[in-house]
Amino acid sequence: MRAWGRFAAAALMVAAMAGCDAGAARGQGLADRAARLGDGMLLLSFDAREGLCGDGRGNIRTIQGGVLELDGVWEKECQPGPARVAVHVSRGRIVDVDTYVGGRWTARRDAVDLGTLEPAVAVRLLLDLARTDRGEGGEQAIFPATIARGVVVWPELLALARNAGVAEETREEAVFWLGQMAGDRVAGDLEDLTADDRIDLEVREAAVFALSELDGDEGIEALLRIARGDGDPRIREKAMFWLADSGDPRALALFEEILVGS
Repeated sequence: MRAWGRFAAAALMVAAMAGCDAGAARGQGLADRAARLGDGMLLLSFDAREGLCGDGRGNIRTIQGGVLELDGVWEKECQPGPARVAVHVSRGRIVDVDTYVGGRWTARRDAVDLGTLEPAVAVRLLLDLARTDRGEGGEQAIFPATIARGVVVWPELLALARNAGVAEETREEAVFWLGQMAGDRVAGDLEDLTADDRIDLEVREAAVFALSELDGDEGIEALLRIARGDGDPRIREKAMFWLADSGDPRALALFEEILVGS
C-alpha cells in the first residue's frame, strides 16, 4: 500500500448526536462497539478537509481546478465531502475498513449508522484505534485521521511512530503519512527517527522513504546527511537509493565524491 493513489481505510466508534464527546471521554472506542455488535457494519461520517473530493466510492483525490473529473464522453462528480468510514465487523472483531469521500450510505439491515461526528472526536478515536489494534484496523485508522477538517494530527502520528508498543505496520503507516502531509515541518523529526536504533529497522527505513517524498530541499538535505553519516549502513544504503531515485544533482555529486574517495 505504498503509492500516491492509495487510500487506506480506518474504523471508529462513538455515540452519534450530542452524547458523542461524553462517550469518548468515558473511554468507549471502536473495539468496544464492535464487540457488542458481533456481526455487521458500523458507519460514520465527518467533515473532510478542504482540497479533497471523492466520487462516493473508493476514488479520493486532490481538487485541482474544480470539482468535476472528466472521463471520456461523460463526467463524474467529485464531491468535497463528507468523509465516510465503513467498519466491517465479524464475531466482534474488526476485519476490514473502507474510507470514502462523498456519496451516501445505502440501506443495510446489518449496518449501524453512528451519524456525523465532530472531526476532532473522529480523529481522537481513530488514533486510539491505531494505538491499540494489533491487526489491519490499526494501520487503516491512520489515513482517515489525516483527512479530517481542521485537525492537526502530525504530532500524534510522530508519537505513534516512536511508540514501540504499537504494531509495526501501523508505525510504518504513520511515518508514510507524516511524509505526505507535513512536509518540511517534520523533516527533522523524520531524520531523527532514522538514527534511533531503539526503533525497528523497518520503521526507520519507512522514515527514509518519507524523507524522499517531501517537496523542497529539506528531504534531500536530510538524505544527504544520512548518506554521509556514520550511522547504520542499512539506513545509509536506503538513503542513497532514494537519492539516486530523486535525480537531484546533489545526489550525483555525492556519488562522485564517494567513488573518487574509494
